[in-house]
Amino acid sequence: MITQGVFIADRYEVIDKVGAGGMSDVYRAKDHILGREVAIKILKQEFSEDATFVAKFRTEAQSAAGLEHPNIVNIYDVGSENGMYFIVMEYVEGITLKTYIEKKGQLNFKEAISIAIQVGRGIEAAHQKGIIHRDIKPQNIIISTEGKVKVTDFGIARAASSNTIHADVMGSVHYSSPEQARNGFVDGKSDIYSLGIVMYEMVTGRVPFDGDNTVAIAIQHLQEEMVAPSAYAPDLPISLEKIILKATMKSPDRRYPTISDMLMDLKKALVSPNEDFVQIMEASDLGKTQVMSRITPEQEESITKKAAQALIFDDEYDDDEEEYYDDEYYDDEYDDEYYDDEDEEDDSRMDKIITISGIVAGIAIVVILVAILGTHFDIFKFGAKKVEMINVVGTQLEEAESQLAGIGLDEDNILVSYEDTDDYEDGVVMNQSTKEGDEFSLNDTLRLTVAGDESADNGSASGDSSNQDSKDNSSSSSNSTSSNSSNSSNNSTSNNANSNTNNATTQTPATDSNANTSTDADSSKKVAVPSVVGLTQAEATTVLDAKNIVVTSTSSEFSDSVPQGQVISQSIAPGEMVAANTTITLVISKGAKATTYNYTIANPFEGDCTYSIAELNKSGTIPKSGAINISDVTKSQLTVTLTPVEGVEGTAQTQTVQGTAN
Repeated sequence: MITQGVFIADRYEVIDKVGAGGMSDVYRAKDHILGREVAIKILKQEFSEDATFVAKFRTEAQSAAGLEHPNIVNIYDVGSENGMYFIVMEYVEGITLKTYIEKKGQLNFKEAISIAIQVGRGIEAAHQKGIIHRDIKPQNIIISTEGKVKVTDFGIARAASSNTIHADVMGSVHYSSPEQARNGFVDGKSDIYSLGIVMYEMVTGRVPFDGDNTVAIAIQHLQEEMVAPSAYAPDLPISLEKIILKATMKSPDRRYPTISDMLMDLKKALVSPNEDFVQIMEASDLGKTQVMSRITPEQEESITKKAAQALIFDDEYDDDEEEYYDDEYYDDEYDDEYYDDEDEEDDSRMDKIITISGIVAGIAIVVILVAILGTHFDIFKFGAKKVEMINVVGTQLEEAESQLAGIGLDEDNILVSYEDTDDYEDGVVMNQSTKEGDEFSLNDTLRLTVAGDESADNGSASGDSSNQDSKDNSSSSSNSTSSNSSNSSNNSTSNNANSNTNNATTQTPATDSNANTSTDADSSKKVAVPSVVGLTQAEATTVLDAKNIVVTSTSSEFSDSVPQGQVISQSIAPGEMVAANTTITLVISKGAKATTYNYTIANPFEGDCTYSIAELNKSGTIPKSGAINISDVTKSQLTVTLTPVEGVEGTAQTQTVQGTAN
């Protein structure tokens, strides 16, 4: 179980869980090497042993890692540890577009277009690299606290280089294209369809197709015509409505040929929203040559400039609508920047933006070129270089270190511990933490277990310290079968006794040198279990690892006395003597259990109604005969206002609802 304080790959410290998907869970973590917060997506345990799911998870990482764009969540690292597969990505603080739509109900056309353009740019960058997202939906679109829109979760994306790719309908069926619904061929036009559905929801506050189950919704995508968005948004400009309708044509051939073509129409819609310029191909015209209107460079520059201005969310909210902006995500400076409607200031600001953007772009190009050249000539090292591990078990430590240096490891990558044993000669590597053939990051640590006593390696256990300068001589002294073996044994016994006195070791003196050697070997294999209660899991693992005690698993429990993330108990009592590499399990505190409540709020009207909950600053719509479920609320009761939508009989009512304790 992944809990607070757990370290992944000896680098990423888990802070808390921030989300969950169908295949994976997402955690916020601290990268202790680069000192930044990251998000870590970890494949769920039930899928980690399924080769198909693991392959898709790896494909996601490989696809997304090659994408670098301001409107795409960046991928930093990919790896696996003890059968756990994970992806490390950019942590974006903000809210999903789904939450944003739920808070606002409907977005005005300028805001909807500006968000669609940023999403489209991210999709365009992916398509240019042959990657189809396949799961575009508001839940996978994040609006950051800076107002930047980013596409995330390439959960079922694949490089579209094969002509045999077909869709696995794993994304939300509300946004899936007809070809995905029937498991047909998928290309960039499938993402265009999904973006069209997202735009429909932005301007209307609802999805075009809904039903009791996924099959019913999929059939609607295949067979039914959607209600025009203007039916729910009467003020919607004709240009935006036709863009949505063209993007969501059931036949891929009637949609936009590319996302770039769709982006151009979106930019035009910002400049001339009421102009009927969108051309939707009729079914009878399929296969015919179409004459496309050409745009001059001057027109393109004008459209792009005005589109950039409109990317600033300039919705005119009154004081009552400020509730849509949660202080956690939107502060006063953000509001001022994105809601300035004075034309003079916009023009001045846009001139500055264009000038600064040109300078920044120039600097960025230089930096990128320097980075590429520096990386190529190994001047810079971005990220962790990975090598294939070799086998050094059975070799002398010095030789092992030399071989490891040959593949790029230095002394900072190697941690040596010693263990007395009769199975190996002193100084020989008995075990290595990363197996031969496995991938090893040069930011990680390789643990080597070496036969013998560390003091022997330093020459402190020699029979004659003035003549002995290496562990090899110590080995030969202890194993000598020559005629001088008796003297060597006696000297060794004497010096061992002195070593016991000076270094407080646990060897037991004996009159017989052979008996003494046997006792030493047995006692050296035992270690005292330290107490780790009260330490964090990461600290406890470090302390136990230093004693060659292996933490195999952890569980978590609520505790009123032990703070969250600290060890409550350990499976082996402190002070107990155990063999090296003994396994131990820990119980980690989840902190004091807080009482939470669940709520079910039903629609009392004969049609759709809206709801608002003052204590949670939450609002939305409840369909006819429907209800909403709210879980894990810390308040024992809520005040809920239910209002029938226009055209539905009834008057607004306010209720005090009592929660059900968990």
